Amino acid sequence: MTTIDWAPGIARTKKRGLGTSLADVVAMSGREPRRTLRSVDALITAFAIPVSIMLVFVVIFGGALESDGDYVNYVVPGTLVLCLGFGSAATAVAVAQDVTSGTVNRFKTLPILGSAVLHGHVISSVLRNLAACIPVLGVALLLGYRPEAGFGGWLGALLFVVLMILAFTWLSTLAGLFLSVDAAASINFVFLFLPYISSGFVPVDTMPAWLRGFAQHQPYTPIIETLRDLLSGKAPGGTLWVALAWLAGILVVGIVGSALAFGRRVKE
Repeated sequence: MTTIDWAPGIARTKKRGLGTSLADVVAMSGREPRRTLRSVDALITAFAIPVSIMLVFVVIFGGALESDGDYVNYVVPGTLVLCLGFGSAATAVAVAQDVTSGTVNRFKTLPILGSAVLHGHVISSVLRNLAACIPVLGVALLLGYRPEAGFGGWLGALLFVVLMILAFTWLSTLAGLFLSVDAAASINFVFLFLPYISSGFVPVDTMPAWLRGFAQHQPYTPIIETLRDLLSGKAPGGTLWVALAWLAGILVVGIVGSALAFGRRVKE
């Protein structure tokens, strides 16, 4: 098999078997979990913060927003999407650290698939964020969340969540290739605050008229509505196709942009 490296000016076209290329990606995928386990801050970011966000919205704000206790069923999908975006954004910092520390330059001198380092970050992000969903859903169930999805709904929700993580992570990877470590950390705020201006926590029609149009047409609203329908056992309506279009577009921008940016970085 001929593997075209993302850094043609340095690592060139190499004759590599599929198994060898996959082994490179698997090896790189193990870097981030080990780094996370060695860092208390990273563990808190990955697991404690999503649970804390869930507790804030359900326990503190829930009673004021909806007194009958059903608010937890409304807010959990939005909280999950917020947490997945926030967790995916951590990839921007990790990639920026690899670039600025010279780690990428060291890897490019080795006989490995050049882009394996980026694929490793992405795979690690998917696994980390899926793991973070477990305590969030566990706490939500303890707080009264009652999803009505059947097997098909849960399977659809899982596939949709994986697509969401991939799209958010590749976009974060692109940002990490361009930004310094400090600047890459600011990506978290985009993923953290944009969901607030959506249907994630309150219905869009309760917002002021001047804000309603943006909230209705920004990507988070159809994404959250689709996940909400899947978890509640409903068939997603037109929001599914809008959400898939947004996620597919973000994914293409992230992958293509990362390929071009990584090739330029390696040439430098």
